[in-house]
Amino acid sequence: MNGVHDMGGMHGLGVIVREEDEPVFHEEWEGRMLALAHAMMAGFCFKLDEFRHAMERIEPSHYLRSSYYERWLEGTITLLLEKGVITQKEFDARLDDLAGRKG
Repeated sequence: MNGVHDMGGMHGLGVIVREEDEPVFHEEWEGRMLALAHAMMAGFCFKLDEFRHAMERIEPSHYLRSSYYERWLEGTITLLLEKGVITQKEFDARLDDLAGRKG
């Protein structure tokens, strides 16, 4: 492996700043994201290796700007669309609904 997603042990990226008493989740949605990904794997919608590969396919600059659970969200959405669990039309309609836009 030699990609942006596999940076372990690379030099020159600065120090890792550890947050004192860091919470498991920084935002409420992150816990829901974890549960959704686990539910999709437990329900055999996709496998762990597919999930990792979906995150590895995130465009590098987007990957680096994204938080840990934002990458999980991106990978999960990618697989739900690719596997036909949801359609792009359904996904777009839900985004419009959440944003208060009429579809």
